[in-house]
Amino acid sequence: MAYSGAMTYPIPTSIDETLKLLHSDGYIAGRPLATVLFLALKLGRPLFLEGEAGVGKTEIAKVLARSLGRRLLRLQCYEGLDTGSAVYEWNYAAQMIEIRLAEAEGAHDRRELGTDIFSERFLIKRPILQALEPDIAGPPVLLIDEIDRADEPFEAYLLEVLSDFQVSVPEIGTVRAVHPPIVILTSNRTREIHDALKRRCLYHWIDYPDAARELEILHARAPEANARLAAEVVGFVQELRKRDLFKAPGVAESIDWASALTALDKIALDPQTINDTLGVLLKYQDDIARIHGGEAGKILEQIRAQTGTA
Repeated sequence: MAYSGAMTYPIPTSIDETLKLLHSDGYIAGRPLATVLFLALKLGRPLFLEGEAGVGKTEIAKVLARSLGRRLLRLQCYEGLDTGSAVYEWNYAAQMIEIRLAEAEGAHDRRELGTDIFSERFLIKRPILQALEPDIAGPPVLLIDEIDRADEPFEAYLLEVLSDFQVSVPEIGTVRAVHPPIVILTSNRTREIHDALKRRCLYHWIDYPDAARELEILHARAPEANARLAAEVVGFVQELRKRDLFKAPGVAESIDWASALTALDKIALDPQTINDTLGVLLKYQDDIARIHGGEAGKILEQIRAQTGTA
């Protein structure tokens, strides 16, 4: 199925062009990430991205699809994921109807019937198989999201896909991509991924951004927040990441918090508002309890002393 959206664009031909492509869609990346992404695109290699939740791994695939005008095929991984959900399955209900109709018409050639019901018209194609099909808009972006949540057998299955860009369908044969898709794999590192899978990919660790880059991200993704509010949000979040929290806030939470504060017509942080909106920033009650109250006020005083605001 061809992509029916906007105009398609060529793959960037340099690291600088890759940086510009990301920035044009509001993704503020450093040169190391742009370099490995450029190499993945130029060499036709899958890109494996690891990092804490909320640092922008998934967003890279979305930005690529939008910026290049390609289809985005997203495979969300989970425990128990199998080929029926990830690659293909047969439409058993339609096959049974076909068999009943053939019997009613007096068809007796079982070999011919078997060939017919295992033809492509009864094949339900899932994201991986769809990604191997030709597309008039160019190879799609295949996002295999949170691979660390899938089981090891599924990891092993991916080895053929990532090395040869092909899958084997026993009833039909081998389906191979004429032009390999752009493959992005992400992991929150809840478990280690096997070396065999990593060897088939280029690798990059995405860390939390420093204050300057996070402020630039907020200006791009939450432009409604004024300069003082954005600076205080970044300062507060940067301080939280130094605390012993169960889950430090990611960039996604910074953006959400800045947008939420703006929706409350806030132009600067204050202790009461921080306490009232901690649930936007922190997702575990123990973390909220640790920061709620006086600790939030202390952090606010600290960042204002550092920035010279009052």
